[in-house]
Amino acid sequence: MEEACGVFAVLAGEQPVANLAYFGLYALQHRGQESAGIAVFNEGKVRLHKDMGLVSQVFDQDVLARMPGDLAIGHNRYSTTGSSRVCNAQPVVLMTRLGAFALAHNGNLVNARELRELVDDGQAEFTSTTDSELIAFAVQQAVDRGLDWSAAIEAALKLCRGAFSLAIGTPDGLFAVRDGHGIRPLVFGTLGDPATGHWVVSSETCGLEIIGARYVDDVQPGELVRFELGSAEPQRRRWSEEPNRLCVFEMIYFARPDSQFFGESLYSYRQRIGRTLARESCVEADLVIGVPDSGIPAAIGFSQESGIPYGDGLIKNRYVGRTFIQPTQAMREAGIRVKLNPLPDVLAGKRLIVIDDSIVRGTTSRKLVVALRDAGATEVHMRISSPPVTHPCFYGIDTDTQDQLIAAQMTLEQIKDHLKVDSLAYLSKEGMLEAAKSESGHFCSACFDGQYPIPMDQTLLSSKLMMEPAGIAAKS
Repeated sequence: MEEACGVFAVLAGEQPVANLAYFGLYALQHRGQESAGIAVFNEGKVRLHKDMGLVSQVFDQDVLARMPGDLAIGHNRYSTTGSSRVCNAQPVVLMTRLGAFALAHNGNLVNARELRELVDDGQAEFTSTTDSELIAFAVQQAVDRGLDWSAAIEAALKLCRGAFSLAIGTPDGLFAVRDGHGIRPLVFGTLGDPATGHWVVSSETCGLEIIGARYVDDVQPGELVRFELGSAEPQRRRWSEEPNRLCVFEMIYFARPDSQFFGESLYSYRQRIGRTLARESCVEADLVIGVPDSGIPAAIGFSQESGIPYGDGLIKNRYVGRTFIQPTQAMREAGIRVKLNPLPDVLAGKRLIVIDDSIVRGTTSRKLVVALRDAGATEVHMRISSPPVTHPCFYGIDTDTQDQLIAAQMTLEQIKDHLKVDSLAYLSKEGMLEAAKSESGHFCSACFDGQYPIPMDQTLLSSKLMMEPAGIAAKS
């Protein structure tokens, strides 16, 4: 699975807001590596810089020095709706009768086609193929009909159906909003003395911490929050009442392990699901290893619960971002390993339990097993710290169509044989939810059970939901 996007915003007087936004996006780089952008408001004007690439590739000190102001809106992108092109990079900046505004979006709308028809008034000049731009046009048109910023944003939101966490910069301040279910995370905090009214909005708490901001609260599901420069308290309004459905994969994989959810770091949650996994499916072995980086906390938890030693058996090249240079077939056959390399000194002669966060298509897992056996492992037992992924995501995660999801096409025994492992087991859905220390109904787990919280038309469903699962889901 590929990540969702990252949004970040900072509202602060006499501060280098572009630099602060840069570091915030840097902390959120894991959420999207295709493009990055920052829009800065300065004396009624908006300066936008965005391009393809990592944050450190798109921005340098010279660019940031030319972006003074008191409000910055930033975005990291991984494409979900819209192709990987610079015109689809965010933030989206549009002009209205009240001045320019900038919008950054994490999530995915399920009614994008319908929304485009609504906002296509003959004057809208579409420059991208993203649903984010459609939200921005809906805001623009509501403002130009005579509404103020708060009312216009709320009117636009009521046209949207799907997952969206938004940071919106306007001449009157900063707005943060989540969809009614709160599928994607969004938090806010204060920068410096709370009395100064300097505010920061981020997809995750790690974005606050990197610039020394203090976490205050989550933007609640269905909440619209307005921040004004110098105001010590934000204006908070609930615009939608829906059941909470935070994406549980944010907890398992997508969000950084040092980010805080439900009052604790995700590292602690991921260790707990590793412990649960050990109770559910332990096996005799000599060593527990995790697939870097997301499998490591669960592997440590598995080791602690089972008493089997934990070791680093795989080394990750942490300097690899996205590579656009594809290895030749001969290089692939020779076993080129761009991101992960096993340690034969650690693995040789060992019965291994390998912990990973998920299996989607199975391609990477199969290559990994071959590499581990080549390094001398005598047995390889695969344990997955999430249930089988049997359904695609429509809410901001780029998953394959259902016919590409291995657990939708094969039984557990068939997947074991395909991966060439000695045994295979997944974490139960019950174990995953119980470990979250929150009501199980508070999560979206549609990728595991097909229970989508937001209704979709059949056209959209059929674009990815190719067939009813014939594999593990049919057996559960």
